[in-house]
Amino acid sequence: MSDPVSALKNATYVADIAEIKEVGPVGMITLRGDLASKPVQKACMTAAGLKIPQQRHCFTQDGNSIAWMSPDEVLIICAYDDVAAMLGKLNNALKGSHALAANVSDARAVFDVSGPSAREVMAKLAPVDLDPSQFTAGMFRRTRIAQVPAAFWMPQEDMFRVICFRSVAQYVFDVLGVAAQPGSEVGVFRR
Repeated sequence: MSDPVSALKNATYVADIAEIKEVGPVGMITLRGDLASKPVQKACMTAAGLKIPQQRHCFTQDGNSIAWMSPDEVLIICAYDDVAAMLGKLNNALKGSHALAANVSDARAVFDVSGPSAREVMAKLAPVDLDPSQFTAGMFRRTRIAQVPAAFWMPQEDMFRVICFRSVAQYVFDVLGVAAQPGSEVGVFRR
């Protein structure tokens, strides 16, 4: 079996206001089904150890995350090497249920945007109200970064995790870098 390779081979851009870093291979499973059904909820607890989050939120615990994607979809995020086992647990728990779990790990790229102006960098690119009173750690958005579909959340203050399609990874990395250029601070979210 070959070793997984991320889209940009762990590219990093460091500026005064933020650091953009490709995270590398990350395990991701999309789960579609009736999120209110007991079998789907139990499958998430069995496989990832997490409850299904409410709309526009992401739960994280013990290295696993589960993000609300739509009324009938969640994204389960885990270590790349854990996907096969987690997918097996999900499929086992979902037997007889109308649901679908699929490994989408290699179709995505993941970036961390961190630093004192990470919120400002993201606000330049996404049509989301990122005011600290409106967007806090644990919140999740499926939206756009400049011209492409993406999703992001804040695992902690001053850090965003961004997911996009692998095919647009270079574009997303580049626009994040432009938004983080030294001297480009706007000062909207001053503390």
